[in-house]
Amino acid sequence: MPKADNGETAGLRVVVLGGTGFLGRRIGEAFAADGALVHLVSRSPERDDTAGPRSVRMDLLTAGPRELTEFFRTVRPDVVVNAAGRAWRADEAEMTAGNADLVARVTESLAELPRGPRLIQLGTVHEYGAGTPGAGTSEDQEPAPVTPYGRTKLLGTRIVQRAAAEHGLDGVVLRLANVIGAGAPAGSLFGMVAAHLGEAARAESLGEKPDELRLPPLRAHRDVLDARDAVDAVRAAATAPGADLRGQVVNIGRGEAVPVHALIHRMVELSGVDLPVVETAADQPVRTDAEWLQLDVSRALRLLGWQPRRTLDASLRDLLTVAAPVNGRK
Repeated sequence: MPKADNGETAGLRVVVLGGTGFLGRRIGEAFAADGALVHLVSRSPERDDTAGPRSVRMDLLTAGPRELTEFFRTVRPDVVVNAAGRAWRADEAEMTAGNADLVARVTESLAELPRGPRLIQLGTVHEYGAGTPGAGTSEDQEPAPVTPYGRTKLLGTRIVQRAAAEHGLDGVVLRLANVIGAGAPAGSLFGMVAAHLGEAARAESLGEKPDELRLPPLRAHRDVLDARDAVDAVRAAATAPGADLRGQVVNIGRGEAVPVHALIHRMVELSGVDLPVVETAADQPVRTDAEWLQLDVSRALRLLGWQPRRTLDASLRDLLTVAAPVNGRK
C-alpha cells in the first residue's frame, strides 16, 4: 500500500515503466515535482538530472521475471506505473509482446515481493470497441475491441485483474481516452497533424506555399484527454484507498465525444497557418476503428476524486506548442 495520505505523493518511491515515452516522462516528472523518488525505466534512458527522476536502462520487451523481481526488490517501490507498450507502427504480435506479455511478467514479479506496491496499468478506450452514439461507455460494458491495439491492451487489463483476484495484487487499470498534448507520437493522427502544421508554418515563414493536409474521411467522434489531466489521474490513483481500487478498471477521459473533423480544423485555425484540409480515401489506409468513442467518467470522480480540468482549446494549444506556432485566437 502507498504510504502517503490525503493524496500526497511526497516521499513515495515510484517506478515508471516506459519512462521516456510520451506519457511516461510526464508522469515521472510530475511525481518528482511532488517530492517522490522516481525511477524511469526504458531501453534508452535519458541522462540523469540530479533534481529529477533517475533513469534505469532495461529492455522491458526482453527482461524476464527474475530481472524484474531483482530490480523491484532493490528499489522497493510504493507505486509502479506501467506506461510502456506498443501502439504505433507495430503488428499484432509486437503489440501482444508490449501490451500483454510484459504485463504478465510485471505482475508475476510484483507478486514475489514481500510488500507489494500498487500497480497502475494504463489501458485505453480502444479496449471497448464501438460505443453507443450519444452515450458514454461505462466500465461495466463488456469490451469488444476491433483493433489489434485494443485487443492486446485488453489482454493486459485482464492480466492485472486476474492477478488482483488470485494473488491479491494491489492493481488498478486506468482506461484512458485518446491522449493529446505536446510531443504526441507522430504515428497518431493528432501527432501527425501537429507535425504537418509545423512543417507548413516553416514553409510559410520562408515564403513558400505549404503542402495541403491530406487525411482519410474524418467521420469519427473521439473522447480526447489532455495529457496533463491523464497525469493528474495517475497521481490520484497512487494514493487512493486500496480497498476501493484493487482489481478495478477506471475510465479516464473528458466524458464527451467530439467530431474529429472539428478538432482537426480547430488545430489548423489555432496554428494560424493558411492550410487546406483535404479528406480523401484514395491514398489513405482503411481504418477499422470504432467511429464513436466516449467514456463515462463518473467512477473516476467517485473513487479518485478526479475530473478533467483542461479545455479542448488548451489541450490543442499544448499539442501545437512544439510543432507549430499558435496565433492566439480564441
